[in-house]
Amino acid sequence: MAGTDRNRELMTGGPAIILVEPQLGENIGMVARAMANFGLSNLRIVNPRDGWPNDKAVSAAAKADHVIAAAVVYETLEAAVADLNFVYATTARPRDGHKPVRGPVQAGEVLRGRENDGEKTGILFGRERIGLRNWEVGLADEIVTFPVNPAYASLNIAQAVLLMSYEWMKSGLSSPHETAFDKAEVEPAPKADLFGLFDQIEEGLEARGYFRSETKKMKAVDNLRAVLTRPGFSSDEIAVLRGLFASFDRFARRGQRVPGAGREPLDEGRGDEE
Repeated sequence: MAGTDRNRELMTGGPAIILVEPQLGENIGMVARAMANFGLSNLRIVNPRDGWPNDKAVSAAAKADHVIAAAVVYETLEAAVADLNFVYATTARPRDGHKPVRGPVQAGEVLRGRENDGEKTGILFGRERIGLRNWEVGLADEIVTFPVNPAYASLNIAQAVLLMSYEWMKSGLSSPHETAFDKAEVEPAPKADLFGLFDQIEEGLEARGYFRSETKKMKAVDNLRAVLTRPGFSSDEIAVLRGLFASFDRFARRGQRVPGAGREPLDEGRGDEE
């Protein structure tokens, strides 16, 4: 699949993702895929409605096989969190009680810090239709909620897991602006290549009567060179541009005279002869 490189090291570990009574195998598979995207691998499933293992989950996981293969099924939520030191419950609705409520950014940072300290952590996600019940939220240490449209705060399980998985990954970056890869390094072309491009373009414009006067020509040339020097073209890029502009001498718009048209074609390998 696009974006999958089996030759690179597979990131695993992180907080446990705990699905409470999920209904559809497809949703479990999409959760596994979201987890794998961001380096999580500990999937716990509490009393799945359609049983486990589930072929639809495997298909929807899109090759996140390591997450599916390692998934553990529990009969109760208490059993699923029994070995964990710290647990978040996800919810889009205000809940009774006095548990701290965090946004996903802060929650990701808290989870990273606790995991780095050797604690075992987890995140609870509720049913597709009704989410988590109050008593289930009560088993968690804190609540995490997402800044969504208050008039439409419905996220499916995979979306919610993807958001938290992303925040987990981001919390481990050296900078919030870090990216997986950078643009390719390009060595600017020697000025001689750029000067050749200038000459070609200016000669073509001159042949087409673009410059109305010598004064306007000087200004236009200055502006053109300022534009062409700004990008820092490589030699290959300049070659592309020169090939492009050269084509203008071979093709013209319908009804437009091609510069130099009407002259006798030259014999290949020979210059003009009187």
